Amino acid sequence: MSATLKHQLIVAISSRALFDFEEENRLFEAGDASAYMRLQLERLDVPAPPGVAFSLVKKLLAFNQPGHKRVEVVILSRNDPVSGMRVFRSAAASGIALERGVFTQGRDPFRYLRPLGAHLFLSANEADVRQALKLGFPAARVLTESARARDNHPHEVRIAFDGDAVLFSDEAERVYQAQGLAAFQSHEQDKAKRPLPDGPFKPLLAALHRLQTAGARAGCPMGLRTALVTARSAPAHERAIRTLMAWDIAVDEAMFLGGLPKGEFLREFEPDFFFDDQTGHTDNAARHVPAGHVAAGVANGEPHGSPMPAAAHAPARTAGAEAAPPSPPERSRRAPAAAGPRPHSRSAL
Repeated sequence: MSATLKHQLIVAISSRALFDFEEENRLFEAGDASAYMRLQLERLDVPAPPGVAFSLVKKLLAFNQPGHKRVEVVILSRNDPVSGMRVFRSAAASGIALERGVFTQGRDPFRYLRPLGAHLFLSANEADVRQALKLGFPAARVLTESARARDNHPHEVRIAFDGDAVLFSDEAERVYQAQGLAAFQSHEQDKAKRPLPDGPFKPLLAALHRLQTAGARAGCPMGLRTALVTARSAPAHERAIRTLMAWDIAVDEAMFLGGLPKGEFLREFEPDFFFDDQTGHTDNAARHVPAGHVAAGVANGEPHGSPMPAAAHAPARTAGAEAAPPSPPERSRRAPAAAGPRPHSRSAL
Protein backbone atom coordinates (compact mmCIF):
# COMPACT_ATOMS: atom_id res chain seq x y z
CA MET A 1 0.00 0.00 0.00
CA SER A 2 1.40 3.40 -0.94
CA ALA A 3 2.04 6.07 1.68
CA THR A 4 -0.63 8.70 2.25
CA LEU A 5 -0.97 11.98 4.14
CA LYS A 6 -4.74 11.68 4.32
CA HIS A 7 -6.40 12.84 7.55
CA GLN A 8 -3.29 14.70 8.69
CA LEU A 9 -2.67 18.41 9.19
CA ILE A 10 -0.02 19.22 6.58
CA VAL A 11 2.38 22.13 7.11
CA ALA A 12 4.75 22.96 4.25
CA ILE A 13 7.58 25.21 5.33
CA SER A 14 10.74 26.68 3.88
CA SER A 15 14.13 26.14 5.46
CA ARG A 16 14.52 29.81 6.47
CA ALA A 17 11.12 29.81 8.18
CA LEU A 18 12.04 26.78 10.28
CA PHE A 19 15.73 27.55 10.94
CA ASP A 20 17.83 30.69 11.22
CA PHE A 21 19.79 30.64 7.98
CA GLU A 22 20.08 34.42 7.72
CA GLU A 23 23.89 34.47 7.74
CA GLU A 24 24.05 31.86 4.98
CA ASN A 25 21.27 33.59 3.05
CA ARG A 26 23.23 36.84 2.86
CA LEU A 27 25.76 35.02 0.68
CA PHE A 28 22.96 33.82 -1.57
CA GLU A 29 21.46 37.29 -1.83
CA ALA A 30 24.88 38.67 -2.72
CA GLY A 31 24.74 36.48 -5.82
CA ASP A 32 27.32 33.92 -4.75
CA ALA A 33 25.30 30.70 -4.88
CA SER A 34 28.41 28.51 -4.92
CA ALA A 35 29.73 30.13 -1.73
CA TYR A 36 26.35 29.61 -0.12
CA MET A 37 26.35 25.90 -1.00
CA ARG A 38 29.96 25.54 0.14
CA LEU A 39 29.20 27.14 3.51
CA GLN A 40 26.17 24.90 4.04
CA LEU A 41 28.27 21.84 3.25
CA GLU A 42 31.02 22.98 5.63
CA ARG A 43 28.41 23.38 8.35
CA LEU A 44 26.69 20.08 7.61
CA ASP A 45 27.25 18.83 11.16
CA VAL A 46 26.51 22.19 12.79
CA PRO A 47 22.82 22.34 13.75
CA ALA A 48 21.18 25.54 12.58
CA PRO A 49 19.60 27.74 15.27
CA PRO A 50 15.80 27.73 15.54
CA GLY A 51 13.94 30.05 13.20
CA VAL A 52 10.73 32.04 13.62
CA ALA A 53 8.33 29.13 13.02
CA PHE A 54 10.37 26.55 14.96
CA SER A 55 8.18 26.62 18.09
CA LEU A 56 4.97 26.29 16.05
CA VAL A 57 6.29 23.29 14.13
CA LYS A 58 7.74 21.48 17.13
CA LYS A 59 4.52 21.87 19.14
CA LEU A 60 2.28 20.79 16.27
CA LEU A 61 4.37 17.65 15.78
CA ALA A 62 3.85 16.86 19.46
CA PHE A 63 0.24 16.00 18.57
CA ASN A 64 1.62 12.80 17.02
CA GLN A 65 1.43 9.75 19.25
CA PRO A 66 2.40 6.11 18.66
CA GLY A 67 -0.05 4.74 16.14
CA HIS A 68 -1.67 8.16 15.62
CA LYS A 69 0.11 10.48 13.22
CA ARG A 70 -1.96 13.64 13.07
CA VAL A 71 0.56 16.21 11.77
CA GLU A 72 3.04 16.11 8.90
CA VAL A 73 5.64 18.82 8.32
CA VAL A 74 7.26 18.93 4.88
CA ILE A 75 10.21 21.12 3.88
CA LEU A 76 9.41 22.89 0.62
CA SER A 77 12.45 24.92 -0.28
CA ARG A 78 14.29 26.74 -3.02
CA ASN A 79 17.44 25.29 -1.49
CA ASP A 80 19.62 22.85 -3.38
CA PRO A 81 19.61 19.18 -2.34
CA VAL A 82 23.08 19.48 -0.72
CA SER A 83 21.85 22.28 1.56
CA GLY A 84 18.80 20.13 2.18
CA MET A 85 21.01 17.64 4.00
CA ARG A 86 21.80 20.28 6.61
CA VAL A 87 18.12 21.03 7.04
CA PHE A 88 17.35 17.39 7.83
CA ARG A 89 20.35 17.06 10.14
CA SER A 90 19.41 20.26 11.98
CA ALA A 91 15.89 18.94 12.41
CA ALA A 92 17.13 15.64 13.82
CA ALA A 93 19.45 17.44 16.23
CA SER A 94 16.54 19.59 17.41
CA GLY A 95 14.20 16.67 17.99
CA ILE A 96 11.94 17.53 15.05
CA ALA A 97 10.75 14.51 13.10
CA LEU A 98 11.03 15.53 9.45
CA GLU A 99 10.65 12.79 6.85
CA ARG A 100 9.78 14.63 3.64
CA GLY A 101 11.25 17.53 1.72
CA VAL A 102 11.26 19.04 -1.76
CA PHE A 103 14.31 21.09 -2.81
CA THR A 104 14.07 22.96 -6.11
CA GLN A 105 17.48 24.72 -6.33
CA GLY A 106 16.04 28.17 -6.99
CA ARG A 107 12.98 27.19 -9.03
CA ASP A 108 9.40 27.93 -7.98
CA PRO A 109 8.44 25.43 -5.26
CA PHE A 110 4.76 26.35 -4.84
CA ARG A 111 3.74 24.05 -7.71
CA TYR A 112 4.19 21.16 -5.27
CA LEU A 113 1.53 22.47 -2.89
CA ARG A 114 -1.29 20.56 -4.53
CA PRO A 115 0.26 17.05 -4.46
CA LEU A 116 1.29 17.59 -0.85
CA GLY A 117 -2.22 18.66 0.09
CA ALA A 118 -1.07 21.07 2.82
CA HIS A 119 -3.16 23.31 5.02
CA LEU A 120 -0.43 25.92 5.59
CA PHE A 121 2.57 27.30 3.71
CA LEU A 122 5.21 29.33 5.57
CA SER A 123 8.06 30.96 3.69
CA ALA A 124 10.32 34.01 3.84
CA ASN A 125 9.88 34.49 0.10
CA GLU A 126 7.19 37.09 -0.64
CA ALA A 127 6.64 36.08 -4.25
CA ASP A 128 6.14 32.41 -3.37
CA VAL A 129 3.63 33.32 -0.67
CA ARG A 130 1.61 35.47 -3.06
CA GLN A 131 1.52 32.71 -5.65
CA ALA A 132 0.42 30.18 -3.04
CA LEU A 133 -2.41 32.46 -1.95
CA LYS A 134 -3.51 32.91 -5.56
CA LEU A 135 -3.68 29.13 -5.86
CA GLY A 136 -5.97 29.01 -2.83
CA PHE A 137 -3.53 27.84 -0.13
CA PRO A 138 -3.24 29.49 3.30
CA ALA A 139 0.20 31.09 3.16
CA ALA A 140 2.21 33.72 5.00
CA ARG A 141 5.58 35.42 4.62
CA VAL A 142 7.53 34.77 7.80
CA LEU A 143 9.17 37.88 9.21
CA THR A 144 12.60 36.44 9.93
CA GLU A 145 13.39 39.37 12.25
CA SER A 146 10.48 38.42 14.55
CA ALA A 147 10.91 37.77 18.24
CA ARG A 148 11.02 34.07 19.00
CA ALA A 149 8.17 32.36 20.82
CA ARG A 150 8.48 32.03 24.56
CA ASP A 151 8.43 28.62 26.23
CA ASN A 152 5.85 29.37 28.93
CA HIS A 153 3.28 26.98 27.43
CA PRO A 154 5.17 23.82 26.39
CA HIS A 155 2.04 21.68 26.12
CA GLU A 156 -0.16 24.14 24.24
CA VAL A 157 0.03 25.38 20.66
CA ARG A 158 -1.02 29.03 20.57
CA ILE A 159 -1.99 30.69 17.29
CA ALA A 160 -3.46 34.16 16.76
CA PHE A 161 -5.29 35.30 13.63
CA ASP A 162 -6.37 38.63 12.23
CA GLY A 163 -9.94 38.66 10.93
CA ASP A 164 -10.66 40.42 7.63
CA ALA A 165 -8.60 39.18 4.66
CA VAL A 166 -7.21 36.39 6.88
CA LEU A 167 -9.93 34.29 8.52
CA PHE A 168 -12.69 36.22 6.75
CA SER A 169 -12.83 37.70 3.26
CA ASP A 170 -11.94 41.36 2.75
CA GLU A 171 -15.54 42.30 1.94
CA ALA A 172 -15.80 44.69 4.90
CA GLU A 173 -12.28 46.04 4.39
CA ARG A 174 -13.24 47.10 0.86
CA VAL A 175 -16.14 49.12 2.26
CA TYR A 176 -13.80 50.78 4.74
CA GLN A 177 -11.25 51.58 2.05
CA ALA A 178 -13.80 53.03 -0.34
CA GLN A 179 -16.17 54.82 2.05
CA GLY A 180 -14.50 55.22 5.44
CA LEU A 181 -15.05 54.09 9.02
CA ALA A 182 -18.64 55.27 9.45
CA ALA A 183 -19.77 53.39 6.34
CA PHE A 184 -17.85 50.31 7.48
CA GLN A 185 -19.53 50.30 10.88
CA SER A 186 -22.96 50.80 9.31
CA HIS A 187 -22.32 48.06 6.73
CA GLU A 188 -21.29 45.56 9.40
CA GLN A 189 -24.17 46.46 11.68
CA ASP A 190 -26.67 46.02 8.85
CA LYS A 191 -25.16 42.63 7.96
CA ALA A 192 -24.46 41.48 11.51
CA LYS A 193 -26.47 38.28 11.10
CA ARG A 194 -25.04 37.45 7.68
CA PRO A 195 -21.78 35.43 7.94
CA LEU A 196 -18.75 36.89 6.24
CA PRO A 197 -17.40 34.93 3.25
CA ASP A 198 -14.45 32.65 3.93
CA GLY A 199 -10.98 34.16 3.98
CA PRO A 200 -7.75 32.44 2.91
CA PHE A 201 -7.03 31.06 6.40
CA LYS A 202 -10.47 29.64 7.18
CA PRO A 203 -9.33 26.14 5.98
CA LEU A 204 -6.39 26.25 8.40
CA LEU A 205 -8.63 27.22 11.32
CA ALA A 206 -10.98 24.36 10.43
CA ALA A 207 -8.07 21.90 10.21
CA LEU A 208 -6.75 23.05 13.59
CA HIS A 209 -10.21 22.56 15.06
CA ARG A 210 -10.26 18.97 13.75
CA LEU A 211 -6.77 18.38 15.15
CA GLN A 212 -7.79 19.72 18.54
CA THR A 213 -10.90 17.54 18.63
CA ALA A 214 -9.04 14.38 17.58
CA GLY A 215 -6.27 14.98 20.10
CA ALA A 216 -8.70 15.58 22.96
CA ARG A 217 -10.67 12.40 22.17
CA ALA A 218 -7.46 10.35 22.23
CA GLY A 219 -6.20 11.90 25.45
CA CYS A 220 -3.29 13.67 23.73
CA PRO A 221 -1.33 15.77 26.26
CA MET A 222 -0.98 18.63 23.76
CA GLY A 223 -3.61 21.36 23.68
CA LEU A 224 -4.46 24.14 21.23
CA ARG A 225 -5.48 27.72 22.00
CA THR A 226 -6.54 30.19 19.30
CA ALA A 227 -7.24 33.91 19.34
CA LEU A 228 -8.92 36.37 17.00
CA VAL A 229 -6.99 39.65 17.23
CA THR A 230 -8.73 42.30 15.19
CA ALA A 231 -8.91 46.07 14.77
CA ARG A 232 -12.70 45.78 14.73
CA SER A 233 -14.65 47.32 17.59
CA ALA A 234 -18.32 47.40 18.58
CA PRO A 235 -20.72 47.31 16.81
CA ALA A 236 -18.67 45.54 14.09
CA HIS A 237 -17.66 42.81 16.54
CA GLU A 238 -20.98 40.98 16.23
CA ARG A 239 -20.62 39.93 12.61
CA ALA A 240 -17.19 38.44 13.28
CA ILE A 241 -18.51 36.39 16.21
CA ARG A 242 -21.60 35.26 14.32
CA THR A 243 -19.43 34.18 11.38
CA LEU A 244 -17.42 31.86 13.64
CA MET A 245 -20.67 30.54 15.11
CA ALA A 246 -21.97 29.81 11.59
CA TRP A 247 -18.78 27.87 10.89
CA ASP A 248 -19.25 25.95 14.16
CA ILE A 249 -15.67 26.81 15.07
CA ALA A 250 -14.87 28.55 18.34
CA VAL A 251 -11.79 30.60 19.17
CA ASP A 252 -10.59 30.67 22.75
CA GLU A 253 -9.98 34.42 22.89
CA ALA A 254 -11.21 37.39 20.87
CA MET A 255 -9.67 40.86 21.03
CA PHE A 256 -11.58 43.74 19.44
CA LEU A 257 -8.98 46.48 19.66
CA GLY A 258 -10.54 49.34 17.69
CA GLY A 259 -7.29 50.26 15.96
CA LEU A 260 -4.95 49.90 18.94
CA PRO A 261 -1.51 48.43 18.13
CA LYS A 262 -1.71 44.67 18.41
CA GLY A 263 1.84 43.88 19.51
CA GLU A 264 1.51 44.34 23.25
CA PHE A 265 -1.75 42.37 23.39
CA LEU A 266 -0.08 39.57 21.46
CA ARG A 267 2.86 39.67 23.84
CA GLU A 268 0.45 38.83 26.65
CA PHE A 269 -1.25 36.05 24.67
CA GLU A 270 2.17 34.56 23.79
CA PRO A 271 1.33 32.89 20.47
CA ASP A 272 3.65 30.54 18.67
CA PHE A 273 2.58 32.44 15.54
CA PHE A 274 0.40 35.40 14.49
CA PHE A 275 -1.09 35.98 11.01
CA ASP A 276 -2.17 39.41 9.68
CA ASP A 277 -2.73 40.92 6.25
CA GLN A 278 -1.24 44.36 6.93
CA THR A 279 2.45 45.08 7.30
CA GLY A 280 1.81 47.82 9.87
CA HIS A 281 0.37 45.19 12.20
CA THR A 282 2.88 42.42 11.45
CA ASP A 283 5.82 44.81 11.91
CA ASN A 284 4.41 45.88 15.26
CA ALA A 285 3.67 42.31 16.30
CA ALA A 286 7.10 41.03 15.25
CA ARG A 287 8.71 43.07 18.04
CA HIS A 288 6.99 40.78 20.51
CA VAL A 289 5.99 37.46 18.86
CA PRO A 290 6.59 35.33 15.74
CA ALA A 291 4.62 36.96 12.93
CA GLY A 292 3.69 36.33 9.30
CA HIS A 293 2.27 38.60 6.62
CA VAL A 294 -0.70 37.32 4.60
CA ALA A 295 -0.50 39.17 1.27
CA ALA A 296 -4.22 38.94 0.53
CA GLY A 297 -7.07 41.37 0.00
CA VAL A 298 -7.41 44.99 -1.03
CA ALA A 299 -4.79 46.16 1.48
CA ASN A 300 -2.22 44.17 -0.50
CA GLY A 301 -3.05 45.46 -3.94
CA GLU A 302 -6.00 43.35 -5.00
CA PRO A 303 -8.24 45.72 -6.98
CA HIS A 304 -11.76 46.42 -5.84
CA GLY A 305 -14.07 43.75 -7.15
CA SER A 306 -11.43 41.03 -7.41
CA PRO A 307 -12.39 37.84 -5.59
CA MET A 308 -10.52 36.35 -2.69
CA PRO A 309 -8.86 32.98 -3.43
CA ALA A 310 -11.39 30.16 -3.26
CA ALA A 311 -9.44 28.53 -0.46
CA ALA A 312 -12.36 26.69 1.06
CA HIS A 313 -13.16 25.09 -2.28
CA ALA A 314 -9.66 24.02 -3.28
CA PRO A 315 -8.52 20.44 -2.77
CA ALA A 316 -6.63 19.55 0.38
CA ARG A 317 -3.65 21.80 0.50
CA THR A 318 -0.03 22.23 1.25
CA ALA A 319 2.58 24.88 1.22
CA GLY A 320 6.17 25.79 1.54
CA ALA A 321 9.06 27.31 -0.28
CA GLU A 322 12.24 29.20 -0.12
CA ALA A 323 15.95 29.72 0.45
CA ALA A 324 16.30 31.83 -2.64
CA PRO A 325 16.61 35.55 -2.06
CA PRO A 326 13.23 36.73 -0.81
CA SER A 327 11.40 39.32 -2.84
CA PRO A 328 11.29 42.81 -1.31
CA PRO A 329 8.43 42.93 1.18
CA GLU A 330 5.54 44.75 -0.40
CA ARG A 331 3.87 47.27 1.84
CA SER A 332 0.19 47.87 1.97
CA ARG A 333 -0.87 50.43 -0.58
CA ARG A 334 -2.76 52.13 2.16
CA ALA A 335 -0.42 54.59 3.85
CA PRO A 336 -1.87 54.28 7.36
CA ALA A 337 -1.42 50.51 7.34
CA ALA A 338 2.24 50.75 6.36
CA ALA A 339 2.87 53.31 9.07
CA GLY A 340 0.88 51.47 11.71
CA PRO A 341 -2.72 51.28 12.85
CA ARG A 342 -4.64 54.51 13.39
CA PRO A 343 -6.53 55.03 16.64
CA HIS A 344 -10.16 54.01 16.24
CA SER A 345 -9.66 53.08 12.60
CA ARG A 346 -10.59 49.75 11.08
CA SER A 347 -7.07 49.52 9.66
CA ALA A 348 -6.36 45.79 9.45
CA LEU A 349 -8.46 43.10 11.00
